[in-house]
Amino acid sequence: MATAASIEMVPSYIQDAWWTPADGVLGTEARDASTGEVLAQVSAEGLDLAAAVEHARTVGQAGLGMLTIHERALKLRELAAYLNDRRQELYTVSARTGATRIDSMVDIDGGIGVLFTFSSKGRRELPNANVIVDGPVEVLSKDGSFLGEHIYTRIPGVAVQINAFNFPVWGMLEKFAPAFIAGVPTIVKPATPSGYLAAAAVRAMVDSGILPAGSLQLVSGSARELVDHLDYRDMVSFTGSASTSNLLRNHPQIAYGGVRFTAETDSLNAAILGPDAVSGTLEFEAFVKSVVTEMTVKAGQKCTSIRRAIVPNQLRQAVIDAIGARITERVVVGDPRAEGVTMGALASLEQLADVRSAVETMLAAGGELAWGTLDAPQVMRANGSVAVAADGAFMSPVVLSWANAQAPAVHALEAFGPVTSVLGYDTQGSRTDGGLDRAFAVAEAVKLAAMGGGSLVATVCTNDPDFARDVVTKIAAHHGRVLILNREDARTSTGHGSPVPHLVHGGPGRAGGGEELGGIRSVKHHMQRTAIQGSPNMLTAITGVWHTGADRVIAGDAKFGAVAGAMHPFRKSLAELRIGDAFASGLRQITLEDIAAFALTTGDSFYAHTDAAAAEKNPFFPGIVAHGYLLVSWAAGLFVEPAPGPVLANYGLESLRFITPVAAGDSLRVTLTAMTITPRVTDDYGEVCWDAILHNQNGAIVATYRVLTLVEKVDTLYK
Repeated sequence: MATAASIEMVPSYIQDAWWTPADGVLGTEARDASTGEVLAQVSAEGLDLAAAVEHARTVGQAGLGMLTIHERALKLRELAAYLNDRRQELYTVSARTGATRIDSMVDIDGGIGVLFTFSSKGRRELPNANVIVDGPVEVLSKDGSFLGEHIYTRIPGVAVQINAFNFPVWGMLEKFAPAFIAGVPTIVKPATPSGYLAAAAVRAMVDSGILPAGSLQLVSGSARELVDHLDYRDMVSFTGSASTSNLLRNHPQIAYGGVRFTAETDSLNAAILGPDAVSGTLEFEAFVKSVVTEMTVKAGQKCTSIRRAIVPNQLRQAVIDAIGARITERVVVGDPRAEGVTMGALASLEQLADVRSAVETMLAAGGELAWGTLDAPQVMRANGSVAVAADGAFMSPVVLSWANAQAPAVHALEAFGPVTSVLGYDTQGSRTDGGLDRAFAVAEAVKLAAMGGGSLVATVCTNDPDFARDVVTKIAAHHGRVLILNREDARTSTGHGSPVPHLVHGGPGRAGGGEELGGIRSVKHHMQRTAIQGSPNMLTAITGVWHTGADRVIAGDAKFGAVAGAMHPFRKSLAELRIGDAFASGLRQITLEDIAAFALTTGDSFYAHTDAAAAEKNPFFPGIVAHGYLLVSWAAGLFVEPAPGPVLANYGLESLRFITPVAAGDSLRVTLTAMTITPRVTDDYGEVCWDAILHNQNGAIVATYRVLTLVEKVDTLYK
């Protein structure tokens, strides 16, 4: 038998080195969830947490700051690919936590998927820089010499990420990814029962050699003093119990010291079955499948699991029977290393005791055991034999029924395991004919859902658009996410309990009031939004975005500001092109014949371009006017430099607005200015966004838009 001293310690990774406590230190035991075998000890005794914070603020900030957003995004992609090739190693460790193969895929593959998603979104939606412009420019002076706008820059401290036991990999990577894109170093603190899996993932990340020094640190074990060393430069992201969250919220450095804090905590998520979704409908089938899935994936240990199934009173027993039948048919409880097991153990014996205790409390408060048992279940062991669970943290799925759907306990107590409660709501109101009172049914369902006090997610399962609209618009403010489930999306839906990195994860009230994921929103959570004011030249220099009124080097027609000898900007590669390089064309007059020809060749014979009498009656036009797309087409002819060169392609227009109509006899000119220059890190070209303004012969603005081009980094293709 192994002695405590001989059991391996789960290491921490601090200041770019692996660390374990001194010999003789005894830690908390981490056990195999299925067998009870002691796997490791966990302790951070003697760890210099202040030094870890300082290392992140100095070395970590410096290393990440040397990279642009796009360069950091590419490193995430490299890291995701590296971890993807090592999933099997992590699956093996994950099985010890009680996770089945599917559970491990949700945790490990899901976490890797977050890295891929943020890498893609970071490169597609953010600049290849370290300053993000937020919103339009505000002109603060009559002559345009004084402007204001908002920018995002990364916070100058560390992101401390405290994670729950149920998703040791996904829970870590979904917080790490946006922090890394933002350029903020991470200190991750996993939960003790499954922290050995988080440590295995961190080891793989470190071994990849991809991450800059100081960008990731791991604390294995208690870190109660960690927040003591934080200040307004830092942030804490927490996932776990409401009680621990409240302790953190009241920590002096968070309550008074300005440390940013976001939390995702307990959540009594609801799934609402519409009155139309009777037994035999595809919606009824999808609802039952969703409830059973959320009860059994990760043994129900998900903050997004369905804890309350809210169904029409007349369907309550049918739903209970269908849930029980599906569990009987599809759920095999046991060691996840055994063939055929579909639901593994809870994370620990302590967790099992907590869940059983919560169920017993709910039974005492009015709940009835409608399906399942609290006795130790028959489980499949790793060798394929079946026996009553003895050492592992196994539990049968449990369905509770409530005669009183408004009993306080069902809306206040969460059994964090394979447990759900079925609650009935009245759909008839004062009607005596058995018919549906839609407004009453909506109000009853919404009332029950809202009694959860704020949740991460709810499902509304119905094929009735009116019921869906009425319920969703009334419960949305109580939830962070709402899934509308029907026959159209039942097969393609990612599911009630699966947050996706593109959409926000979090919820109000009991759910913690925080927000994670949500695409680029979560990157900005790690940044400070600042209002800046100054001249166009200063704001251009700070943001890397040309502002109207800033200096330009203009080629083209001298009558409109061109400088003698200036090169057409389309002849410049990215290596030569600068923000503010511009081209000003001469005027081109438009005739009735031009307008008629455009109408004939395009088929656009809208009356404003072809019928003088009708056009004159239109309050917006003086008579026949040129097509807007004729003007844009002519503008391209005016600014394009046609010879082969570094400009490879025009790939779009943005923000096109037509302002002043152009009639026959009017003239048109265009001014094109390089507004942003974004080299692609992985390619030999990049994007240039050009500010385009069309003026008429009187100087009035005809149209404004942005032209997008792909331009070589170095002009080699045609030289």
